[in-house]
Amino acid sequence: MIEDFRKNAPAPLVPVPFDIPQPFETELSNRLKVVIFEDSRLPIVSFRLAFPSGNINDPIDSNGLNSAMTSILTEGTKSYTSRRLAEKIERLGAHISANSSQDNTIISASALSLYTSDILRLMAEIVLFPTFPESELNLYKQNTIENLKFQRSQPGFLADEQMSRVIYGSHPYSITAPTPADIEKLTREKLAAFHAQKFVANNATFIIVGDVNREEILEEIEKTFRDWKKGKIEETNFELPPNRANVTLTIVDRPGSAQSNIVLSNLAIERGHPDFFAVLVMNQILGSGGSSRLFMNLREEKGYTYGAYSSFDVRRQAGTFEATAEVRTAVTGDSLKEFFYELNRIRDENVSEEELKDAKNFLTGVFPIRAETQEGLTNLIVSQKLYDLPHDYLQTYREEISQITIEDVERVAKKYIKPNKIAIVIVGDAEEILPQVQPFSTNIEIFDTEGNPQDVSNYGKSENIETSDVSGNWSLTIDFQGQSLPVRLKLRQEANVISGSLDSMLGKGEISDGKVKGNKFSAAAKTQIQGQDIEITINGEIENDTDPDQTPTLNKIKGKISIPMGGIPDLPFSGIKED
Repeated sequence: MIEDFRKNAPAPLVPVPFDIPQPFETELSNRLKVVIFEDSRLPIVSFRLAFPSGNINDPIDSNGLNSAMTSILTEGTKSYTSRRLAEKIERLGAHISANSSQDNTIISASALSLYTSDILRLMAEIVLFPTFPESELNLYKQNTIENLKFQRSQPGFLADEQMSRVIYGSHPYSITAPTPADIEKLTREKLAAFHAQKFVANNATFIIVGDVNREEILEEIEKTFRDWKKGKIEETNFELPPNRANVTLTIVDRPGSAQSNIVLSNLAIERGHPDFFAVLVMNQILGSGGSSRLFMNLREEKGYTYGAYSSFDVRRQAGTFEATAEVRTAVTGDSLKEFFYELNRIRDENVSEEELKDAKNFLTGVFPIRAETQEGLTNLIVSQKLYDLPHDYLQTYREEISQITIEDVERVAKKYIKPNKIAIVIVGDAEEILPQVQPFSTNIEIFDTEGNPQDVSNYGKSENIETSDVSGNWSLTIDFQGQSLPVRLKLRQEANVISGSLDSMLGKGEISDGKVKGNKFSAAAKTQIQGQDIEITINGEIENDTDPDQTPTLNKIKGKISIPMGGIPDLPFSGIKED
């Protein structure tokens, strides 16, 4: 017998008061802004030296310059080699790093409060006196170019690359990554000149959170950074993103892909927009978690995917709405139908009182958790200062969320979700995808994984193409990091469907439901690598050869293998058919 108290969920507790004091703010004689938040609960201090300039501020002919400059900051200074600097930081039990994003560049550090003076001196050394050693730059180039090759095997990167191009046009936000040619053009002189231009005192905010005394640390900062000069901050006037008039569809062709990565997006709000809180609540209902409408529809009800979500990517100058899912190739079109159903529903129908209450309870409840740790609080303050948010942003966050109404949700949904002007990007097998998605747009383009445009008319043809016989045992050689690795491929074929196995030093994978079209084939092999279930994609082409009596035979093969693991780019292969 079930007790009565188990029949109903308990009533929520009274909200716990959450008050964040205002930090102390000042500006030094060199115009360096300083923000200090005293928190003595733990003997730890977090430091952020933040610049409101990022990768979009790269010179027109130098994509990747800011990212490279930031990455090499900690690889050598006037007083320290890269190794000595790393050893010094390790001896202090501290952490110092430099990172850049599209909008910002941030030098981060954390350490026991006992070593506050040491960290300030090291941060000053890194920011004021980097040397950008030639050897470190060469290593950075080599590693970055290899990483760029790997990115081209990742559906998420390919989707982001095309969506950024479509949405942002000529705006620098359209550039998601430099090219290998951009990286090769980097020089030590360019890094040093760019550093001198951007890393000036009046372009920085120094944020310190933790176990410090305000007067003491302010005196130390003034002393340590007193020689940091002011500089001219150039105003940037970027071209506006293009206005969209209709639905567009971009496919990135990955032959043989077992799933489609779907992204739908349109321009929305920038970070400092007054509709930010209403947008947060609306998106929480639409697609921000496991109980959202998109998730419940595409995963729980339809079973098309492991997860479907939506988000707002809000930046300083612009922002986008995005809805995403990774679905089985066969249900790509059906998934798009459900996406449009939910996007229109959030615009055309009022959300329920229960949905609104749940969304607001979640957002107001999770905010104190984000600010509970010192690092979390530090990051919130950094975001507040870099994006010029109101001085009481943190103090009034929960109140702003609580004031959102059903009418507010409807208003921002109609304003910032635009199904009739949305951009669709799908990464997957174009041959399989195209017939399913053609009803959603008349403006369709196809690219390969290198970003090269393809002729749409070459895809989805209905005429019969003679299917080659690819069955048999194939001896392959894979080019992996300059080494030749042997692989055995065994294929069975019925009509245009293939199955079989792939056997290599990485393990044995079983192939099923592969496809042959003409002399080309694509398939997926399921295997285990390092205890992980992995689906390897194989795309190949059978070539004619001539035997001694001049009879053409299909006994040569070439193609590439894609392994969805970090750091492994697409692997080219070639081989012959065994007798």
